[in-house]
Amino acid sequence: MPAHEDTDPLRRERAHLAASRAALRAMRADVEALDISDVTANWVNAAVLEHQIGERIKALADHAHTPLFFGRLDYLHAPGAELAEGGEGEPPAGGGEEDQRCYIGRRHVHDADGDPMVVDWRAPVSQPFYRASKKAPMAVALRRRFGYTGGDLTAYEDEHLSDPAEAEKGTASKLLQAEIERPRVGPMRDIVATIQPEQDEIVRAGLAGTVCVQGAPGTGKTAVGLHRVAYLLYAHRERLARTGTLVIGPNRSFLHYIEQVLPALGELEVRQATVGDLVGRVELRGEDTAAAARIKGDARMADVLRRAVRSGVTMPTEPCVVVRGSRRWRIPAYELEELVRELQARDIRYEAARAALPQRIAHAVLVRMEAAGEAPDDRVQDAVARNPAVKAAVKAMWPPVDPAKLVLRLLSDPDFLAEQAEGLLTAEEQKEILWQKPVLGSPMPKARGVRAAKWSAADAVLIDEAADLVERTPSLGHVVLDEAQDLSPMQYRAVGRRCSTGSATVLGDLAQGTTPWATGSWPEALAHLGKPDARIEELTAGFRVPREIIAYASRLLPAIAPGLAEASSVRESPGSLEIRQVAPGDLDAAVLAACGEALAREGSVGLIAADARIPALTEALGGAGIAHLAPGEETSAAVRLTLVPASLAKGLEYDYVVVDEPAAVVDAEPDERTGLRRLYVALTRAVSGLWVIHGAPLPRQLAG
Repeated sequence: MPAHEDTDPLRRERAHLAASRAALRAMRADVEALDISDVTANWVNAAVLEHQIGERIKALADHAHTPLFFGRLDYLHAPGAELAEGGEGEPPAGGGEEDQRCYIGRRHVHDADGDPMVVDWRAPVSQPFYRASKKAPMAVALRRRFGYTGGDLTAYEDEHLSDPAEAEKGTASKLLQAEIERPRVGPMRDIVATIQPEQDEIVRAGLAGTVCVQGAPGTGKTAVGLHRVAYLLYAHRERLARTGTLVIGPNRSFLHYIEQVLPALGELEVRQATVGDLVGRVELRGEDTAAAARIKGDARMADVLRRAVRSGVTMPTEPCVVVRGSRRWRIPAYELEELVRELQARDIRYEAARAALPQRIAHAVLVRMEAAGEAPDDRVQDAVARNPAVKAAVKAMWPPVDPAKLVLRLLSDPDFLAEQAEGLLTAEEQKEILWQKPVLGSPMPKARGVRAAKWSAADAVLIDEAADLVERTPSLGHVVLDEAQDLSPMQYRAVGRRCSTGSATVLGDLAQGTTPWATGSWPEALAHLGKPDARIEELTAGFRVPREIIAYASRLLPAIAPGLAEASSVRESPGSLEIRQVAPGDLDAAVLAACGEALAREGSVGLIAADARIPALTEALGGAGIAHLAPGEETSAAVRLTLVPASLAKGLEYDYVVVDEPAAVVDAEPDERTGLRRLYVALTRAVSGLWVIHGAPLPRQLAG
């Protein structure tokens, strides 16, 4: 070390942090100073460029309470090749100590000469920060982790990976553990500083293939999926900028909870939606029975709809006569039928075939014109295709299809449904999904129009399927599907259409499936998604949920997912689990007392209860003067308690959780297995402490 260099490592790192922040401000100032007044050809290009510059300025914002870098790698040799491969700035020119050092952060920062001061965590040179170990150091001499309080760098911790004397030591990182266990208030945060090797392998998987992650509670599967999006946008930005990316979550509360993760990683353009948003072609005003929803979500409905879409195609009985000037050109019915059957055999989209049919008829006319000695060109063929006689023939043989009207007819006309579902649905199944159940000897009520119909969520998926049979749904470059275990086969198909030419990251936990149609296996689900060759990865090591809590919740696994491996946890937290039985009349008071204990500690608090119990608990909290939020509302230092219906708890996370009356959570579901899965979800939302308060006996599966 040069004699003039600061010998206090912490002060030196703080100086680098200050210099890096100054460099980031300079990078942003350079973008803000750009003059685009004379560089575009028209106002449209100017508007596009101005928007791009605005987004770049946003991406270069320096958030005071977000660490600009969280780690450092000291290589045994200068990693010039890796930096060049990463595409962020030029590799170091020299070979000194500074050139063998990389600071790892959420974004790339370079100095005035273009030399990197902070390297993006997604760059290849950053990978050893997550993968290197004392057994496989990956040419890393030292890995340094940094601890922050707010935005101030307050600590560091070193691992000498290439030192033989250190190779046998297995000390865990205290800073890493502190970051994992840090109390959380507000939306979900990124885990970029704490990604584990098995998670990093999934994050950095290539764009071409689909990855399915089976993840037990607390294994970070949602965070892994979001960081995978950020990585793919870094590695394949140009391609994904053209094709687009999408994150699909189970509900709006969940999407609100995760919405800040990608912006914190510098990605501002990723769309988020629910499956309902994707298929939202009609207003939803109705609800299905569990049996009807299960049938409508069955993959057999795709075949029913395929038949229904093509049911209007009829074979001609009359010729098509085209009049041009003084000549009449006659295409006989048998030839028209050949054209129709040829298009049917090709099995292309309905509207594509319908658009091709007039051109086929026009071509048949042109063949006759040429045989008669005429020399028609393409303009003549187009004119013939638009001829009223041809249009009329096409409409009669291949009529237009409105997807919503088609599904309306299917669900309201028993004869039409019976014809299309023959051999696919039983008579009882057909009766179950009809809106108006037929009564023997009574005429069917007249069907309502599309706008007046009381569409259900399952109906909207059917309409989306029909729409895709009519016209192809545009495909995105990459889709992340979270809480995938709850989707029906038809919902999987709806998502699969959005990535038919792209790839997907599928995230879920079979043990947390709480819908009547929850998937039984990932190969089955992936087949419906259209990705049967997807790679399936399993995350079983939990990092957030304490070992005591996950072990307690795992007592339910033999009943809810007997083939699933029991989750483990790297965190041991004695006293994190407390089970209290009280007299039924004292339940509300005991729940309020547990909430008070949780609020006396630092962090967010979730009170999870059966949906039917929410009104009573709302009143009890109000009477006690305890302010609370609904799921999706952002917690703050002032209001840290969220009252969560059990049906909305999936995917959410709180430092402390109070579960109210487990038996009521189970009994609220249509069957015991679904109820136990709902309870499993509720029990695994806590990352620091869990209170289980019950007046009724606990489910027998929890006894032990």
